Amino acid sequence: MKTMREVPSPSSEAYDRARTALHTAMAEPVNTVVRPKRWTSWTKVGVAAVGAAAVAAAVVMGTTGGGSVPAGPSDAAPQEVVVESPLVKLASAVKAAGTLPGDSSLIINTKLLPDGPKQYYTVYTDKGQVFTGDSAQNLAATVAKGAAEPASPFNAKVTAAARLAANGDVEKAKFDMITAAGNPLGLGLSPAEADKAWAQAMAEVEEKFRKAGQKVPDRPTGKDLENRINNHLFSNTTHALYIAASDAEVRAGVLKLLATMKDVTIGKTDVDGQAALTLTAAPAIQGGNTTYVLTVNADNGLPIRSEGIPVKDAAEPSKPWVVNYKTARVNLADVAAGKI
Repeated sequence: MKTMREVPSPSSEAYDRARTALHTAMAEPVNTVVRPKRWTSWTKVGVAAVGAAAVAAAVVMGTTGGGSVPAGPSDAAPQEVVVESPLVKLASAVKAAGTLPGDSSLIINTKLLPDGPKQYYTVYTDKGQVFTGDSAQNLAATVAKGAAEPASPFNAKVTAAARLAANGDVEKAKFDMITAAGNPLGLGLSPAEADKAWAQAMAEVEEKFRKAGQKVPDRPTGKDLENRINNHLFSNTTHALYIAASDAEVRAGVLKLLATMKDVTIGKTDVDGQAALTLTAAPAIQGGNTTYVLTVNADNGLPIRSEGIPVKDAAEPSKPWVVNYKTARVNLADVAAGKI
């Protein structure tokens, strides 16, 4: 209605029809989509948030040039109303806006630790190089020396999956994102192939379980498998956002992928006067002991904060954590010259 200030108010008949259509839609069952997820070990990344899931219902009403709303026949077939995820809408706006000039993404994250905040500076270049530092000066010196960390195939895979989602093939992108670090859960494989994939993955970490005095786990099934697949999807997707948020295509793809997750709820909040969205991942896809909340700018999708909130009375209690983010598109030569 904010965009319709100059439009005459709809008639009472139009409201009655809209209300009836809405009630009908709310009463209809919704098909549950079982979505893939991921985890061999639970990730310990999180997001900060204020808010719970928002349930939105949209009623679209047309007006004539004169401002009146035609009543229409009372027995007219109800029109289908499609409610688009706010993340999908935001993804479209982000992709349309395009990526700013530059050849790298600069991420400054501030971890709020018990002994005070600590900042970390990271540059991810479009060529796959990674430079880190604990201050702007340290980062500039590292870049000037060309002391890049080894290129990460994992980083390349998650950003490629995000771009694929941004350009339309969301289902293929989901598979690629979930399996970016391998496919121990056997996604898309036959039962026999899945058992083999799990056995091979466990053989690589068997010694670690033994040293910890733990039994090598059996391949998860049912709801546990679903939660683990969703864990992989959420953790890999958010990782892509953290390392390449300044790339509009990656950011748009991340938003589209998160919009497919039924275990991620969307809320609204305000951070320092700017509208923001909170994306809350259910504890079930975080090992059951943490609620992960990611806050992004509601206008451009850039990450603002991530937070891990311990689940009360969890079997394995976790500790709270908060990370704040700043991201920018930069030229690597400028960073080397200390222009950060």
